[in-house]
Amino acid sequence: MIRWMKIVLAAFVAAFCLLYALQNIVNLGPAYGFVAAMVSMEGHAAYPAHIGPAVQAPFLIWTMLWIIIAAEFAAGALAAKGAWDLFRARHDDAAQFQAAKRFAVLGAGLGVILWFGVFGAIGGAYFQMWQTELGIGPLRDASFFALQLGVVMLILLTPEP
Repeated sequence: MIRWMKIVLAAFVAAFCLLYALQNIVNLGPAYGFVAAMVSMEGHAAYPAHIGPAVQAPFLIWTMLWIIIAAEFAAGALAAKGAWDLFRARHDDAAQFQAAKRFAVLGAGLGVILWFGVFGAIGGAYFQMWQTELGIGPLRDASFFALQLGVVMLILLTPEP
């Protein structure tokens, strides 16, 4: 049953990341508007001074958005490959099942990097998302997503008996 749990968790990581990527594509205009609003650093009343510049150039904003979407797709694709590899290795010995975890762990890890690193460290700390009503919810959610994916990654990394 533990192997099945790991397979299902890897599949859910894939679905989670791929659905976010697809939602961003379906809502490309609003996604661009959100990223533009966050990187403009406007409306920062609590900490009005910044350690670096805001981003205003549309090319840079589009680049940031496409990096986010590409990372979501990559994390989802890695996790999907990992779920498939785990499914195929479900009857193998412990060492082979352990080796089959590679892509599932990479997918979950990339998700942690995206939602903790990109949204938390860059969006939250550098661009100060927490200072705006528009940004506080997504920043809070990104922290939760990173935590969820990190827990799944740790579960996947537990050695096989």
